[in-house]
Formats: sequence, C-alpha cells, structure tokens
Amino acid sequence: MEPGNDTQISEFFLLGFSETRLQIQPLIFGLFLSMYLVTVFGNLLIIMAIIVDSHLHTPMYIFLSNLSFVDICFTSTTVPQMLVNIQTQSKAITYACCITQMYFLLLFSGLDIFLLTVMAYDRYVAICHPLHYMVIMNTRRCGLLILACWVIGVLNSLLHSFLVLRLSFCTDLEIPHFFCELNQVVHHACSDTFLNDMVIYITAMLLAVGPLSGILYSYCKIVSSIRAISSAQGKYKAFSTCASHLSVVSLFYCTLLGVYLSSAVTQNSHATATASLMYTVVTPMLNPFIYSLRNKDIKTALKILLWSVTGSRPMDSLS
Repeated sequence: MEPGNDTQISEFFLLGFSETRLQIQPLIFGLFLSMYLVTVFGNLLIIMAIIVDSHLHTPMYIFLSNLSFVDICFTSTTVPQMLVNIQTQSKAITYACCITQMYFLLLFSGLDIFLLTVMAYDRYVAICHPLHYMVIMNTRRCGLLILACWVIGVLNSLLHSFLVLRLSFCTDLEIPHFFCELNQVVHHACSDTFLNDMVIYITAMLLAVGPLSGILYSYCKIVSSIRAISSAQGKYKAFSTCASHLSVVSLFYCTLLGVYLSSAVTQNSHATATASLMYTVVTPMLNPFIYSLRNKDIKTALKILLWSVTGSRPMDSLS
C-alpha cells in the first residue's frame, strides 16, 4: 500500500488526558466546560459592551473587540473537541478534522500575536505622539491594520497546512496533546519533514520574535515618555492606559514560552499537555477579567450594557 493511501485512512489519537483516572473524568469535563463557557461569555460581554457604548468606538477598543472575538474562536477550536472526547471516552480524531483544527489553531494563535502587536503600536502612538494620535490612528489605518493581521494569519496557516498535506502518515498516530499541534503532527510523519521544519523555524522567527520585538520596542518608548512626565498623576494616567494590555501580553507570551520550554526540557507528555492548557484555555478566559477589572471605561460600558438589558435607565443608576 502506498503512503498516500495510508494518509487518507489514518486516525490521530489525542492522548492529552488519557492518563487520568476514569473516576475524575466527569470532574475534568465539568471544569473545562465551565472554563469554556466563562471564556465565551466574558469575551462576548466585552464585544457587546464596546458595541453598545459609542464612547468606546476608538482604535484601542476596536482592536480589543477583535482580540476578544479571536479568543472565542481560539478556544473554540480545541475545547469542544476535547469535551466530546472526554464524554465519549474516545481519543480518536480523523485526519481531516486534525488538519482543520491545526489550521484554525495556527490562524487564531497568529491573530492573537498580531493583534497584541498592533495594540502595542496603538498605545505607543497614544502616549508618545498624543497630539497626532487621531491623525495617525484614523479609521482607515485601523481597518488596514486589522486586515493585515487577518491576511498574514490566513497565509501563514495555509502555508503550514499545505505543507502538512504533502506528508505521508503510515500508521495511526498518538499525539501527546488534547489538540493537533503542528510540531507533533509533522514529527510523526514517515516522509521527509525537512521543508516543514525549515518553514516552521523561519515563520516562528518572523511571526513570533518579530512582533515580540515590536512590542518590546513600543514599551521601551512608552516607558521613556512616561518618565519624562513631570506629575505623578500624569504618569499614573499614562501607564494605566496600557497596563491591561501589558498584563495580557505578559500572560500570553509567558505561558506560550513556558509550554515550549517544558516540552524541550521534559518528555512527560502529560506535563506538556497541562502546560498547553495555559495559553489555549486559561489565557483567553482571563483576558476579559484583566481588561474589565483594570479599565474604568470597560466597567462603565458593562454597566450600560446591563442597564440596557434590564431596562433600567443609566442616569438613574449613576445618580
């Protein structure tokens, strides 16, 4: 039988939590279902609050609403499949579903990185060039930046997916994750993966290290500008506008870096799968809390949204 034919009948087995005892499977199911619902509901609240409050129709919150939408999509590519596998006690995922899941994971994780970079640029312009902010960050430029994020994300995902499709898989494969992770899929192929490895390394440098360098550069300039402000109140106000974004960036990159460092140091598949939960499930869940708890504008918009749903008048509640 030719390798190509084997590829079409292959099934992948997601072993992320296969080592856990059967007795605690319902607890794991309930935990991840709750986390997923909190993620979707929390990010939807952020999006709806920004839509309802016209004062938040600014570049900063337009980017934030896109980030919340991407976080919903990101966690939706992994958690529902994981819940189905836990509920049915099945670890299998078809070849087509695995490639599709891998494509969307690459797309939405890339969009997370690009949007966080664009948001850092937005804060850099707002703090370092406040008088020219509305000219630089006009509606057209915001739209182009968001479009560029999507175009680059789609092209990157298509590139990796097409390169995986050319590989041959001779046997059913066991992936030590609860989702189809690119490196794991590639390294279980029985054909030559040199081109795939090269593209993975090159795109990682360009699309991960590059944006991170841009974020660090933006915040170096922001810190320099904040230090030049004479009043303590002015410094606090300037820093508070980017504190939430900085927290999200730190959380996302630290968890992502932790996953790959742990996978490089240890061969424990269970530990690697647990670490992967941080950036695929926990981080998207925490983002709405970070932005709502540390941002007065979002708090106000959420109150307006609540008042509009309950039928109360905002002015009466404010007074």
